[in-house]
Amino acid sequence: MSSSLFLLFFLHWLGLGVSSSSGVHLHIKNNHAVMDNGILQVSVSIPQGFVTGIQYNGVQNLLEVQNKENNRGYWDHNYWTSSENYNSGNGEFDRIESTNYTVIMQTEEQVELSFTRIWDPSLKYNLPPLNVDKRFVMLRGSSGFYSYAIYERFQGWPGLQLFNNRMIIKLSQDKFRYMVISDNRQREMPTLQDREKGRPLAYPEAVLLPSGEVDDKYQYSMDAKNIGVHGWISTDSTVGIWQILPSSESRSFGPFKQFLTSHTGPISINTFHSTHYVGDQFAIKFEQGEPWKKIFGPFFVYVNSLPGKGNRQKLWEDANKQFMTEVKNWPYKFPASKDFLSSDQRGSVSGRLLVEDRYVSPRKMPAKVAYVGLAAPGTVGSWQTECKGYQFWTVANEAGYFSIKNVRIGSYNLYAWVPDFIGDYQYEVVINVSAGSATKIGNIIYNPPRDGPTLWEIGIPDRSAAEFYVPEPNPKYINKLYLNTTERFRQYGLWDRYAELHPNGDLVYTLGVSDYRKDWYFAQNIRKKDINTYEGTTWQIKFRLDNVVNNATYKLRLALATAQAAELQVRVNSPAVPRPLFSSGLIGKENTIARHGIHGLYWLFNVDVPSSVLKKGDNIIFLTQPRKLDAFVGLMYDYIRLEAPPNS
Repeated sequence: MSSSLFLLFFLHWLGLGVSSSSGVHLHIKNNHAVMDNGILQVSVSIPQGFVTGIQYNGVQNLLEVQNKENNRGYWDHNYWTSSENYNSGNGEFDRIESTNYTVIMQTEEQVELSFTRIWDPSLKYNLPPLNVDKRFVMLRGSSGFYSYAIYERFQGWPGLQLFNNRMIIKLSQDKFRYMVISDNRQREMPTLQDREKGRPLAYPEAVLLPSGEVDDKYQYSMDAKNIGVHGWISTDSTVGIWQILPSSESRSFGPFKQFLTSHTGPISINTFHSTHYVGDQFAIKFEQGEPWKKIFGPFFVYVNSLPGKGNRQKLWEDANKQFMTEVKNWPYKFPASKDFLSSDQRGSVSGRLLVEDRYVSPRKMPAKVAYVGLAAPGTVGSWQTECKGYQFWTVANEAGYFSIKNVRIGSYNLYAWVPDFIGDYQYEVVINVSAGSATKIGNIIYNPPRDGPTLWEIGIPDRSAAEFYVPEPNPKYINKLYLNTTERFRQYGLWDRYAELHPNGDLVYTLGVSDYRKDWYFAQNIRKKDINTYEGTTWQIKFRLDNVVNNATYKLRLALATAQAAELQVRVNSPAVPRPLFSSGLIGKENTIARHGIHGLYWLFNVDVPSSVLKKGDNIIFLTQPRKLDAFVGLMYDYIRLEAPPNS
């Protein structure tokens, strides 16, 4: 590296705002548009809109040159050309190949390119009825480039389902081996060649490597609220390449939806919509003739470098610093599309959320660190399956005050949930946000589900099963990254560990004796009898009542963290009665157990328990999951509580 370039990159790392005096230039070479700001050069194929090369710091291409040009950096989606339910696979795959190329802006400060594909009704059986505009932006002095996409449908177009949409970057296998997705989730990754030499396991994504470890892309999923920056570091630890998304407003399903990030390839993904952990029934569905428009992103592909070797942690720290800079600059001022709204075209909503539960406190309590958000008008909790519009979330402070800023123009419901309290809150008034508006809704009260005082409880109301007992993995199927951590649930094959740890019967939990952190298994899996045979399971909760209120109704609250092709049946003191006191029916297509998650969708069931089925002294609640489709069927509990009758 020349001394001038060395100084440029070193000062950039120090955050001194170095810019290229030459500005941004656009070159057309061999049917490629090359954006060049003196720091890096990004090549995009014309008119297809595939990112074919990223040249930086003397390296000719950070992307995998052995791949075809359409398989290096690209937007894609899966779809089904119908608005009716689709229950087979993931639909048709579309690596979006544009047919039109336009230079939207070309100055020394900024180059913005547009690659569009306009739906042609004569080709309706070959492509989804959707217009797609892929944008790429480079700014002066920026060590990276931005991308966003505009999706649009018009009235009269056929029905459509979108199962996912994202941008994928496939990096050089020779240059990038070390993956970083968080402070405690980073490691040297296997190669594609390692996977090819390995043994496929229960599904194609999981492979037992020659090294004895399991590689599975789902082990690196993250909640949307935690995905800010992730990426890869070169083998000599001098170059990092990162995907940075400063706002999740265009992602589906709210802050707790889990998405893929980076995984073996080396592959880096920015996903905006995905049915993973929620189920294919929550594809973005459009009826015949339904119009729609949405902008996804922008996000930033950031490249950094440091002199010398062994600077992995500093590269990661610098990427996090850049993430905070991008957050500070959001919403961006530079996108040329009128569909991306700047700060002065947006509004805000603020207020204070309080919780009223007289069995916890005689006074209204501040909703400490509550998650408060705006999403499309719907029903209580509908935000977790909403995917056509935008969502805007924040976390309330210790006093329950919240402020949601930079909200796009539109109509919203305000939703919330409060840690340590079950259920969901919905503000009953639709909030209309306009440019420059500052809506103040004052104090609002959440009354969580409650009938009477707590007799006993199991777990913590946090929409997750993380507090329960997660076993050590089978030593034959480990990922070393998750040994001796609090994230053991990401290990492969835990669905078989339940039967191994309970060989002679199902789980029995005794109130006052058992500890949910040690004795309540994190997932109610089915029991494997032999290679292809399974049976349902029945868990027992044993508890004592000093007395029973006659002719009264007790309340059993069952909050689930996820469900997969499962059914929850409740019986009290009579395990053999054919008709349960309660049945959820068949619920869940979240596949959380197979994909190493600790939560999917949140389910809350409130079961009336008549005093006639209870007795003074010892009682047992039987929780049966009878379904047995395959090894991945089951439930995860978030929290269970039994309440006495009111005023008892």
